[in-house]
Amino acid sequence: MISDKAIIDKSAKIAANVEISPYTVIGKDVEIGEGTWVGPHAVINGPTKIGANNRIYQFASIGEAPQDKKYAGEPTRLEIGDNNTFRECSTVSRGTKPGGGLTKIGNDNLFMAYVHIAHDCIVGNNTTFSNNASLAGHVTVDDFANLGGFVGVHQFCNIGSYCFCAGGSMIVKDVLPFITVSGNLAQAYGLNVEGLKRRQFTAEIITHLKRAYKILYRQGLTLEEAVHKLEGMIPDCNQVQVLIEFIKKSTRGIIR
Repeated sequence: MISDKAIIDKSAKIAANVEISPYTVIGKDVEIGEGTWVGPHAVINGPTKIGANNRIYQFASIGEAPQDKKYAGEPTRLEIGDNNTFRECSTVSRGTKPGGGLTKIGNDNLFMAYVHIAHDCIVGNNTTFSNNASLAGHVTVDDFANLGGFVGVHQFCNIGSYCFCAGGSMIVKDVLPFITVSGNLAQAYGLNVEGLKRRQFTAEIITHLKRAYKILYRQGLTLEEAVHKLEGMIPDCNQVQVLIEFIKKSTRGIIR
């Protein structure tokens, strides 16, 4: 299942049922788990560990050195989980020593064509990155987030779970879980209702989250005042606690 036209470094660890297409290059210190398919003309460099049942399409560049002037050749890492899809020309960089040395991607994510995941980013599970969405360095993307085409995320931003970032959004602050943002610069445009319905959130939870959104964005409260008011909603809706914790951890400030 490995083409004789592929170039594979002797140090690479390839599971028995991995398929590697012609003209692909697998570099030093690369580990690829069972069931993974690598298309033609892809390049994977290490140290990189890739889990099971991933699909890496043609011309993707996975585990290359970070695009950072401070990088001086240190053996930083990239870790990728299971069941991810990297479409044509997507790029994922390894970490940098100042950033902890690790770029990490979870499971069941879809990265469409020309997506870029920069150094030291942490991506969770079940996210979707549409064509040309790009993360600068040190960005965290939580589970079930959805980034539209040509979204750009500034370094050190956090993208919350179940949010929707509309196509072309330029994001320079943290995006709260459950909401929709759009624009250049991105602004909040309500709850991600359709996305929550697709993930089987109940009507009751969505109603509570709509109320939480109004407290944060429609009542003219300071952020501190809004958080204090949200704390009273926790007994009725656990998801409000997710919002509060996200706000308290934010260092760049939230889109508001």
